[in-house]
Amino acid sequence: MLPPLTAATQRITVSAVLEPCYDVGGDGFDYAIDGDHAFLAIFDAVGHSLKAGLACTTVIAAVRSARRCGHDLVTQGRTADASLTDQFTDARFVTAFLADLDLETGLLRYVNAGHPRPLLLRGGKMVRELRAGRRLPLGIPDTAARVGEEILEPGDQLLLFTDGVPEAGVRTGEPFGLPRLVDFAERQAATGLPAPEAVRRLARAVAEHRGGAPDDDATLLLAEWSRTAAVRVLPTPL
Repeated sequence: MLPPLTAATQRITVSAVLEPCYDVGGDGFDYAIDGDHAFLAIFDAVGHSLKAGLACTTVIAAVRSARRCGHDLVTQGRTADASLTDQFTDARFVTAFLADLDLETGLLRYVNAGHPRPLLLRGGKMVRELRAGRRLPLGIPDTAARVGEEILEPGDQLLLFTDGVPEAGVRTGEPFGLPRLVDFAERQAATGLPAPEAVRRLARAVAEHRGGAPDDDATLLLAEWSRTAAVRVLPTPL
C-alpha cells in the first residue's frame, strides 16, 4: 500500500523511512506529485494489532480515492471517517496529517487529525511547528474541521513523523524526545544533504538511541520544496 521511499521532480523531493515494530503496527505514509501540486500524508492507527494495520490500510485507500475524485482535504478526512465506521464495529481511529502543496506558489494547505505537529525547517533551522488545521483523529467525525495554511520558501523542508520517533527509548527511561529530534533535524538540514540521506541519518539516530528492538512503529517523511533543485540521492544503505 505504500509508495516508493523516495520520489523527486525539479520542484520537490520526498523521502520517507518506516521502521516497523516486531508486532503488527499501524503506521503509514503516502504522497502524490500531480502537475503543480504535491500531496503529502502520514498516518498512525491506534494499537499494535492486525486491526491497526488494517485500519491504516483502510484510511490510506479512502484518502487516495477521495483525492483522486478531486475532493479537498476536509472531505478526504470525512471519507476516511466513513470508511473506518463501515469496516470496523469497535471504536477505531487513526491520527493523520494531510497536506497539499502548490508547487508554483509554495502555499501549503493542511489538516492535522490529532497527529504530532510537523516541523518546518528553513535555512538549517526549525522555524515553527505547524499548529493550525486541527480536527479530531480520523474515525471520529468532526464537523468543525478547519484547514491550516503556511507559505513555504524555496529550499524549505517539512518533516512529518509519528509518535514512535520522539517516544523511541521510552521503555528505558529516556525517550528520544522532540528537542533531540529538532536538534538532529536542524543539523542535518544545515549540512545541505539531500533529503533521502538526511532522513536516513535521522532514522539511524532514532534506532541507535533506542538501542534495541522497537516497541512501536517509527515513521519519518521529509519533503523539500524548490522551484529548480533536482534530487541528489546518496546510495548509502540504512
